[in-house]
Formats: sequence, structure tokens, C-alpha cells
Amino acid sequence: MLKAVIPKIEELSFRQRLLADEATMSYNAGWGGTIAFPKERWSPWFQKWILNASRKRFYRYLYAEAERQYVGEIAYHFDPEIGEFLADVIVKAEYRGKGYGRAGLNLLCEFARGNGLDTLCDNIALGNPSVRLFLKMGFAEKYRTRDFIMVEKKL
Repeated sequence: MLKAVIPKIEELSFRQRLLADEATMSYNAGWGGTIAFPKERWSPWFQKWILNASRKRFYRYLYAEAERQYVGEIAYHFDPEIGEFLADVIVKAEYRGKGYGRAGLNLLCEFARGNGLDTLCDNIALGNPSVRLFLKMGFAEKYRTRDFIMVEKKL
């Protein structure tokens, strides 16, 4: 079973390790790969994404009972440049292939719908295997550029 958990600020070390892991972040190679998340950024990030999230932002860790630990994260946020809510599902590389991505994306869609969203999108880099997951989960290709595929799901 997979649960969506609001992290405590002191638990952001998991996010720090997740974003710094080269294998996990390999999907992000076209946009720089790993992402630095030093401790001095935790408090402002926590304020924005957890304490003052509003309707435009959502974030949770994925906790796998079988593993007895966090295995990834799910999030969405409103991107004002494109006028869409963008999904984010990251499963740590060592836990991929166990259904956590599918379960996490399903949870994210449930939360988004429960929070009043009617559509959720994601811009997935060309070549990223997660595009298959999104399409299997009811997302449809909205458009594509030379860098990414924009997928969309009516909730």
C-alpha cells in the first residue's frame, strides 16, 4: 500500500537525497539532471509548498508500507506561463518497476480532483519512459515540441 504523507521540515533530507540522485533524476537530463536542494532552502520551500500551499500548489511524499520508507514524491503546481496545473511524480530509481509510479499518479489525480481541479497536465521530456505511464493512466497528448510532450487529463 502507498500513502501520501505531508513531510515535516526535518524530513526534507529525503527530498534533498531524491533530487541529488543521478539515477532517479536521469529523466531530467535535458533540463540539468540533478537538482541541488541545500538545507538553507528548506524553510522557504516548506513555507511555500506546505504551510502556504493554497489551491495552486500541492506536495506529498510517497510512503510505501512494504518498504517501510519514503519511495518518492507527488506534487502539482499552477504554471502561470502556460496557464496549466503541472503534475510531478518522482519515484526513487531503486523502487521503480513496483507500481509506485502508477499508484502515486493515481493518488495525485485524486487529490487534484478533490482540491477542485478539473484538469492536470505534465510536460514530459521526449524519450522519458514515464510518458507511457501517463498515457496508460488516462492522460492524452495535448501537443508536442522538439523537447517535450504535453499530456493532459480531464479529472
